[in-house]
Amino acid sequence: MPRSSYYYEPRPVPQSDLELARLIDRIYMTSPFYGSRRIAVTLEQLGRKAGRKRVATLMEEMGLEAIYPKPRLSAPGSGAAGRYPYLLRDVVVTRPNHVWSADITYLPMSRGHMYLVAVIDWCSRYVLAWRLSNTLDLGFCVEAYMDALRHGAHSIHNTDQGCQFTSREFVACVEGSGARVSWDGRGRALDNVYIERFWWSLKYEDVNLKAYGDGRELYDGLDRYLDFYNRKRLHQALDYRTPAELCLRTQKDIE
Repeated sequence: MPRSSYYYEPRPVPQSDLELARLIDRIYMTSPFYGSRRIAVTLEQLGRKAGRKRVATLMEEMGLEAIYPKPRLSAPGSGAAGRYPYLLRDVVVTRPNHVWSADITYLPMSRGHMYLVAVIDWCSRYVLAWRLSNTLDLGFCVEAYMDALRHGAHSIHNTDQGCQFTSREFVACVEGSGARVSWDGRGRALDNVYIERFWWSLKYEDVNLKAYGDGRELYDGLDRYLDFYNRKRLHQALDYRTPAELCLRTQKDIE
């Protein structure tokens, strides 16, 4: 190893970039169909001037992409495990553990950012498992999925066509559990609408309000919020019941 590599200390992300990333994330949550051009214009209207290239670079680092129909909608990313169709069109989900879905989102902090992956049950909206990571690697997605299997078997597992979920390793985990693999069309966030709604609730009810300082604070805050979300938060779409009332089946779980 070269001496320069041994003594190298990573430079912290500039505070200006962190603040800009937080603004970009809020604009994207409100208007997910905005690309780098329109987000740059919106930032300027808010008094924060940033070039389109800088916005595009930050969006790429955050894992954000404008939602709009694109050509070759069924084509998975490179290195993907074959091709899988979207299985949920016109499907009526009436019971827990029929359909699960997973997704990744960017979470800003006062110092840096983290990525959150979550697995959610479509019928009950119950968040079955989640993991935090400071990189967009495959490992934390697999860990979250394997943790979710503690809640039992499911029939269909739906994700977007991100490289983590279309990888051979992740698909093998899903098929090994006995579930069928379903992929969103490219750029079609509404194919995975329930977890998109969960991201909105999480950010506007907790993360954006708390401005967590670091990964430990963020983890502890998410742990508290997700317990509230699953067990205490009343959901209008569930006739003002909690996800736990619909999903959990043992007395220990519903205490």
